[in-house]
Amino acid sequence: MMQVPFIEIKNVSKTFISHKRKFEVLKGVNLDIEPGDIFGIVGFSGAGKTTLIRCINGLEMASSGSIRVGKYQINKLSKKDVNVYRQKIGMVFQHFNLFDSRTVYGNVAFPLEIAKKNKEEIQERVLKILNLVGIVDKKDFYPGQLSGGQKQRVGIARALANHPSILLSDESTSALDPVTSMSVLDLLKDINKKLGLTIILITHSLDVVKYTCKNMAVLENGIIAEKGSVKEIFENPQSNTAKVFIKHNAYLANAYFSGEGIW
Repeated sequence: MMQVPFIEIKNVSKTFISHKRKFEVLKGVNLDIEPGDIFGIVGFSGAGKTTLIRCINGLEMASSGSIRVGKYQINKLSKKDVNVYRQKIGMVFQHFNLFDSRTVYGNVAFPLEIAKKNKEEIQERVLKILNLVGIVDKKDFYPGQLSGGQKQRVGIARALANHPSILLSDESTSALDPVTSMSVLDLLKDINKKLGLTIILITHSLDVVKYTCKNMAVLENGIIAEKGSVKEIFENPQSNTAKVFIKHNAYLANAYFSGEGIW
């Protein structure tokens, strides 16, 4: 019996108008993501990755097509219902987006305050999530006192605060060194395993996808150029983007280990 996709994206297009000119960023995207998957979406800059994620989280509305996330048909929601839906979407950003004037505790508590939870509920949830991401001992610290990896753990904790249905990671490890990136990816894998949370990783790094994801899609010039298991695509890439990425990764690895690189 086939599993019903948790996320269904059907023929989604998105057009922006700037200076009386139309720019079609997404051009009929079709994609299914199963519940509990860690799904990677890769592509070059300008391929439409960020626009797609903004359509999924309701920050943008598709110009045509439909997006369903669980019980929510995004393109049919009222403005009020979109705001309710967005409380169930966890977002993790590349540059953390933390409030410098708030402590770690205050940053994680913020979405719960917006949702009008009481003080006792907030305290219980914040401490539980900070324990999950391994930084409860930093709860009274300010962002300026934290390392990049610790800041990203705060960002992940904040994204989990409202019991989200999905977690969207937009280049969340791009600003981190390789060792810290691996620790953050291990954390996301652990969260996926413990909470059964569906996670979408938007990235231009094949290493991130290979290490973290089971399935992936390649976004190329606003369309899904190929999709499937990570293993299948790495072993037999069909799209130009995947072929270039894999060839580039292999070149860098060979240059590094042969001592012929620029390091």
